[in-house]
Amino acid sequence: METGEDTIKSTVERMSQAGNQAFKDSVEKTLSALNEVNTLSKGNVEAVVESLTAATKGAETVGAQALAYSKKNWEEAVTAAKTLSTAKSVQEVIELQSTYAKSAMEAYVAEVNQLTQTLSASFKDTFKPINTRVTAAVEKFQSYR
Repeated sequence: METGEDTIKSTVERMSQAGNQAFKDSVEKTLSALNEVNTLSKGNVEAVVESLTAATKGAETVGAQALAYSKKNWEEAVTAAKTLSTAKSVQEVIELQSTYAKSAMEAYVAEVNQLTQTLSASFKDTFKPINTRVTAAVEKFQSYR
């Protein structure tokens, strides 16, 4: 038969074991959460690097496109000026200038459309990794509910 002292001793041991187990469980949960946060953070950094790489590539493409258009536009303007200098009458100058202005406007509109497409594709590529990470984070947080 247990004495009062044995009962107290037994109760203290059970409480101590329960406390130790609760502490151990808490530490394991905390370490698991920290590992998860670390993994998410690493993925976020990778997504930012990927986004910056895509943005840089897009900027390079836009720059090259703008440079090519400027060069082509300059060459066409020089050619138009040479052609205008050979005109025999005011009427011919007006016709040549009108033709050049029309073609220059059409080329400009085409370039703006192409630039818009390039920028749109670049923005999609730039934000895709970040959107993927945000979606993953939202799904992760929703799984905790």
